[in-house]
Amino acid sequence: MSDPIEVLGASNLWFVWQQATIEGKSIIIALIVFSMFAWMVMISKATQFNRAKRLNQYFDSEFRRQKHIMAIFNRKIDVEGCPLFSVYQQGCYELENHLQTASGGSRQGIPNKAMEQVKRALERSVAQESLALESGLILLAVAVSGAPFLGLLGTVWGVMSVFSEVAVQGQADLLTMAPGLASAMMTTVAGLLVAIPSMFGYNWLVHHVRVLTVELDNFAQELTSRFEGEYLREEGASAPSSDSASGDEGA
Repeated sequence: MSDPIEVLGASNLWFVWQQATIEGKSIIIALIVFSMFAWMVMISKATQFNRAKRLNQYFDSEFRRQKHIMAIFNRKIDVEGCPLFSVYQQGCYELENHLQTASGGSRQGIPNKAMEQVKRALERSVAQESLALESGLILLAVAVSGAPFLGLLGTVWGVMSVFSEVAVQGQADLLTMAPGLASAMMTTVAGLLVAIPSMFGYNWLVHHVRVLTVELDNFAQELTSRFEGEYLREEGASAPSSDSASGDEGA
């Protein structure tokens, strides 16, 4: 005949689950669902960031081999999932529109006012890419801050139920209180099992978001400098003034 202590030790989690109240079981199930979503976010965002980092490296190496700033854009290439390319593409679209408006498509350059609009388009694109990288992280932040409190709620509720039952039975021995207290503590354990991985995952993902955002900002500044170097037209410098022309005739 098997020892009851050994049987209990082999299936203590199941025993504790059976002793839990309806409220405690509901909180644990909610935490399990929450944990599943948190892990889905961590895995999907890690995959997204690794892919974005790899594509950024490929695009940056290709971009620096081009002598002309719009060479890649003119080839009608599309690199989906690459944040650097998205910023580059939006900047080129804006520049192309101003070039066609200012010079009828001859690409002779644009004035400083139009170049400022190109800069703002680059800034908007950087902001949009940053928001896309940060999307979903709020769920991890909620898991880190909310899961322990949800588990604590289940524990407090379970302890309250235990003491209520003790008051009804009028007996406060270990055999009466231990199962209920163990099931009450189970919700805190479940909350910590959700919060701890979410905390590490959130910090790791936030670090990579900051790194990618800095790369986007630096790339946008470099694009601005190259756009200005190749396409900024000094206003009034394209044609001689009437006074200088008459002076030349008089000479």
